[in-house]
Amino acid sequence: MSTQTATPELRLWILEQAQAGHAPDAVLQAMKQSGWDEDVALAALEQTLEGFLAEHARLQELPPAVPVPEPDLAQSPSELHLPDGQVARVVVSMREPRVVVLADFLSDEECDALRQLAAPRLARSETVDNSTGGSEVNEARTSAGMFFGRGETALIERIEQRIAALLRWPVENGEGLQVLHYRPGAEYKPHYDYFDPAQPGSATILKRGGQRVGTVVMYLNTPEAGGGTTFPDVRLEVAPVKGHAVFFSYDRAHPDTRSLHGGAPVIAGEKWVATKWLRERRFD
Repeated sequence: MSTQTATPELRLWILEQAQAGHAPDAVLQAMKQSGWDEDVALAALEQTLEGFLAEHARLQELPPAVPVPEPDLAQSPSELHLPDGQVARVVVSMREPRVVVLADFLSDEECDALRQLAAPRLARSETVDNSTGGSEVNEARTSAGMFFGRGETALIERIEQRIAALLRWPVENGEGLQVLHYRPGAEYKPHYDYFDPAQPGSATILKRGGQRVGTVVMYLNTPEAGGGTTFPDVRLEVAPVKGHAVFFSYDRAHPDTRSLHGGAPVIAGEKWVATKWLRERRFD
């Protein structure tokens, strides 16, 4: 067991790095290279940043943070063995914003089956109308889509159970699985998935399960070109590869989460995705 103890000087240095905008993973790596034991460094990092973030939120008058879905990546695994036998590979794990990219989350057969089930039910995609709590066609979203009921088929139920196991979040807290189809030129411009509490229609929306706190996007095919999932605030683009999935969470309904994201235009071919939104509470 390490005999090292986090000093006030170390905590001050961590705070300075956070204020300078350095990512926690980079700060941890720098501490390890300087000779700090990883467990001691990680504990000091977490405790210092917890206070820093709380104070930052208070000063910015941010809404309070809430619990969010989270995969078990504490030991930095390269693979996640899920209860139904699927083995997903961890490709990217980012802390701020919280983004995790997984390969092989869906099998080729599952991707093809979802597309076949969804195709006959596609219609022009809509977005939430924040003024009323209803939905509307929006020029920012040019795909076609449909929703499955939760547990509608054995396939849907299996995928929902897999997501619940991966993220340690109840199945009943999830909205119905949505499948989207993008043709060449179709896109979804950058947006937030949470509901803006300041909008008059949000109160109606939030009665059904509370706020959205996490999103899973699963790619059902690989476009010839374009169609990536972009995170403009951190200049990240996730390539749409069949069977891969990208998860991201947002612990408060505020741009401070840096969860702004979009579906880049499809340049060639077509793109199919399945999206799962996760709520704070049971969604009915």
